[in-house]
Amino acid sequence: MKEKKHPAPIARREFRTIDEYINSFPPGIREILEQLRTTIHKNTPGAQETITYGIPTFTLHGNLVHFGAYEQHIGFYPTPPVIQAFEDELAPYHHAKGSVRFPLDKPIPFDLVRRMVRFRVEEHLTTGKSKE
Repeated sequence: MKEKKHPAPIARREFRTIDEYINSFPPGIREILEQLRTTIHKNTPGAQETITYGIPTFTLHGNLVHFGAYEQHIGFYPTPPVIQAFEDELAPYHHAKGSVRFPLDKPIPFDLVRRMVRFRVEEHLTTGKSKE
């Protein structure tokens, strides 16, 4: 069985902040990443921003969600329980155990992202630990 490779982010360098990460992309992708960041930020009270695994990450006593830009899509990584909870709504998108790909040639479903983030925060606060 051939191992499936994940595409690398468009920009390939070390980033210290989410601002650095976002500013490394062309304007159209920057706008999408900023909207995604704002959507996550508004729905993660008390969370901190960092770079983990080379991509933007929101943390609250552990990782909450990650996101990143790739050649053809935006990757969003909210953990497997979130993907399972929203399985039906994620049907139009390529998704795996703990990730979903939103194609760059279609509108990003920010309302779905918002609901997934809220679910993840509730899950995280209820269990008191990260479920990555």
